[in-house]
Amino acid sequence: MRELFDEAAGQSPPDPREAARQSARAPLRKRFYKAADVTEAEGGFAITLDGKPIRTPSGRQVVIPSRELAVAVAAEWAAQGETIDPVTMPLTRIANSVVEGVIDRVDDVVDDLAKYFETDLLFYRAGHPEGLVAREAAHWDPVLFWAAQTLGAHFILSEGIMHVKQPEEAVRAARAALPGDAWSVAALHMITTLTGSALLALALVHGAREAGQVWAAAHVDEDWNTDQWGVDEEAASRRAVRARDFDAAVAVLAAVKPLVAKGP
Repeated sequence: MRELFDEAAGQSPPDPREAARQSARAPLRKRFYKAADVTEAEGGFAITLDGKPIRTPSGRQVVIPSRELAVAVAAEWAAQGETIDPVTMPLTRIANSVVEGVIDRVDDVVDDLAKYFETDLLFYRAGHPEGLVAREAAHWDPVLFWAAQTLGAHFILSEGIMHVKQPEEAVRAARAALPGDAWSVAALHMITTLTGSALLALALVHGAREAGQVWAAAHVDEDWNTDQWGVDEEAASRRAVRARDFDAAVAVLAAVKPLVAKGP
């Protein structure tokens, strides 16, 4: 089963869009097991296929800290038909990436995630039309105000796509607010990659924004274009795949947050 998720063997959580493209190109393997179950393991819960624990490409056993999350991962395996399609298993892909590429190097992944604070989606604003300008402000300004007032992170905005260098103090303040556990960091990395905004991901994990608000804020420009020109079916299909990965990352955050708050 290890080769099913080779994209998780990298040095940081995979770009979910690239992972989906790779999985789409790869031939699907036939289902080789009858039952997927959850069993207790050292440090949490393991997923078993016909009694054998699933492992990452390098052979590490996947151990999940939350029973609720483990049950959801097992359900992905149980839901597979005659073939196994990794695209339909976002929770499993996150679990693999955590065990394979994040647990041993959380600080490195946090550093990679923090780089998004230098070029965040929310910094680059449309100059026109007025309706789009107003819509971006309605979705994005509350997050920037929250970052400034709560975190002390004061960022600079720019009109258009011209790069603007952000204050180092703001980037450091936002980075300091990132969680330090591997599961939350991996989920935030995926949310950031999907939305283009580490600030939206940070607002989500701190409860300043709900998941639906984050997803809507990430697609302000796209939704504006849809309102003007109609639905692009191909783009809508790609968005649906991204939404599935986003929902999975949100589910991981929800499952591990009580554990993180509780501490060792």
